[in-house]
Amino acid sequence: RNPSPYGITPSLNAYSFNQALLEEGMSLGKFFQFAAKTGFAAVDLTAYYIPGYPEVPEDEVLYEIKREAFRTGISFSDTGVRNDFTLKDPEALALEIDHVKHWIVAASKLGAPNIRVFDGKAPSAENSSSATHQRVVDAFRECARYGARHGVNVAFQNHNDFLISSDEIIDVIQRVDSEWFGLMLDTGSVTGPDPYSEIEKLMPHAVTWQLKENVRTGEGSEALDVKRLIELLRKHEYSGFLPLETLGEGDPRPKVRALYQEVASRL
Repeated sequence: RNPSPYGITPSLNAYSFNQALLEEGMSLGKFFQFAAKTGFAAVDLTAYYIPGYPEVPEDEVLYEIKREAFRTGISFSDTGVRNDFTLKDPEALALEIDHVKHWIVAASKLGAPNIRVFDGKAPSAENSSSATHQRVVDAFRECARYGARHGVNVAFQNHNDFLISSDEIIDVIQRVDSEWFGLMLDTGSVTGPDPYSEIEKLMPHAVTWQLKENVRTGEGSEALDVKRLIELLRKHEYSGFLPLETLGEGDPRPKVRALYQEVASRL
């Protein structure tokens, strides 16, 4: 191994336990305990697992969650919201931006350095100079300016929604042009016949990750080559959090443990 001069810290994305948290009564405390026992030092706590979402709860609720995580030895790598910045109606779009801003403040109170946002649900368009692209750029930039005031990075997750191609994603990031805006690189959502070349193309813009079990290929999907991905991280000297996410049916616990062990053994 050729370690980076800085650290890479695996984090557990709470969406791995989506059904358990939303439908099976798993508490955030139990989630934190599982993460800590597995070996994680941090979690990505998506906001819709926080009571009251989409509204931001009272400070007492946020601070109790923060205290419970701290007592378990867990910090927050990220939080995230649902949003749609492709909406044409100005009032509806303003509400989406305000929603992100409210949760930027909440992220700051939790001590989360990143907040995950999306582009939106409009049909994808090849022309990156479209009016919809400009709305997305303007909304990202406004949120990034607000994030800078509260010490929170705004991290766009490529989720195969409106922005599809790597070139399109890079173009938007460059147009936003903010130190407080970057990419949450979702390894399961890159497109193209060779997902690793696309991941490498996007890596200079990554401020955080969603490392998933599978990657898309021209023929469908295949298991993530963890060794190859870690080699790319080393090559580009990435440092910071590396959130992991498992999907699909069944108990997430053994899947999370297996992915964590495979990643951690190569760091």
